Amino acid sequence: MLKALPNSYKILIISISSPLLIGVYRDEKLIETVENLGKTSEVLLKILDELSSKYNYSHIIYTSGPGSYMAIKLTYITLRSLEILKNISFEACEAFELNEQKPIKAMGKLYFIKEKDTIITKKFDEVLEQRFSLPSMLSEVTVLDNNKPLYILPAV
Repeated sequence: MLKALPNSYKILIISISSPLLIGVYRDEKLIETVENLGKTSEVLLKILDELSSKYNYSHIIYTSGPGSYMAIKLTYITLRSLEILKNISFEACEAFELNEQKPIKAMGKLYFIKEKDTIITKKFDEVLEQRFSLPSMLSEVTVLDNNKPLYILPAV
């Protein structure tokens, strides 16, 4: 007799930089980490599909920005599709929550920084390290009021 999987699994996705990081949480605790150097467009859906065969997750949190606009768009479209097709809900969090509030690469020498509650861009002559990490407890992540992509710069 097969045992039913508990429905208390959640997923956290950090797709705004390389490597792509995905955490699986059970009862708010990180139980598995997936790290992939592939392009979000090529690996995200495949990884989520593989995880769905192992875990009965029904909720996802993703980094809606700031960061790679293409990765943000692709992640949002993927999650919106899963919401419609498989009834998997999703929410968003700010990327600064997952990199200790450090600058995040925008384009060229510009980086996003957070000053109080405002996100601005600032030029740095040196290349800054981009390191994101999955929290050990999902309760450490503050969910935003909406799950739409967070775009800071105007289209170029």
